[in-house]
Amino acid sequence: MSKGFDIREDVINQMMSSIIEGEFKDRLPSQSALATLYNVSRTTVRHATDHLLSLDILIKSNNDLIIARLPEESEKISSIKIKKYHKDQLQKFEAFFQTVIKQKIIKPGDEFSELKLAGDSNVDVLTVKEYLIQFSRFNLIKNIGRGRWKLIEFTPHYADKLFELREMLECHALNCFMNLPANDIRWLEMKVLLQEHRELRDNIVEKYRDFSELDRKLHTLILSAADNPFINDFIELISVIFHFHYQWDNKNLHTRNILAVEEHLALIVKIVIKDDLAAIAALRKHLQTARKSLMDSII
Repeated sequence: MSKGFDIREDVINQMMSSIIEGEFKDRLPSQSALATLYNVSRTTVRHATDHLLSLDILIKSNNDLIIARLPEESEKISSIKIKKYHKDQLQKFEAFFQTVIKQKIIKPGDEFSELKLAGDSNVDVLTVKEYLIQFSRFNLIKNIGRGRWKLIEFTPHYADKLFELREMLECHALNCFMNLPANDIRWLEMKVLLQEHRELRDNIVEKYRDFSELDRKLHTLILSAADNPFINDFIELISVIFHFHYQWDNKNLHTRNILAVEEHLALIVKIVIKDDLAAIAALRKHLQTARKSLMDSII
């Protein structure tokens, strides 16, 4: 565990002890006073109080943090618990960040702050910063200093290079998939996906927006066969740009998804019957259609 998480864990546990032992009566001191008391930053204090709020040990009343109940000794955080808490916070913020992009609350060219994102998503600032730093390697956001970031324009050149890489990786992964042992669970998962696609096709008029989740599941399943952590990392980029429609014009979404479902079905059938060459051809055709749709939306 990193030093930062050790400090967070220690402050949370110390704060619980202070409440149990009656050092704090009906409410907590100010953030500044707590930071001085525990010799940590106000950000660390805020993380600790957020955790106690999530457990209903504290409740917020105006600007005060009121002690609602005494914590149990068993509620003090172990190393395992703090790791799980941090992972949950990252996943919570990731879902929030992808949603604000999908809904175009943050648009290309917009600037935004770590502090506001933390408040809007109800996670701590360090979690926001960590996620944005990780995400910035895709060159879709830029750190402009002092806790502020900018969403970068998605250019045709970037899209072209992205698809070039996507085709290489997915064709390689599909080749790996076609060579999986017959008893590998992923063959069964592919058959389940085939049935889910058929059900969606039968109800596509009302449920065309459900395609996004099936798209994610199919491409993730194919990529998993490569068993490569670098390719797995690429899934994150795909999810933001393709499944969350980064900078996409949704006016033709219904038509695009009807076509995409049919292309998926053609691909999955070839995979299930283990026709290697036809499966690769179907994947390339599907990726070219997706490329054209994305390019049309940004040119």
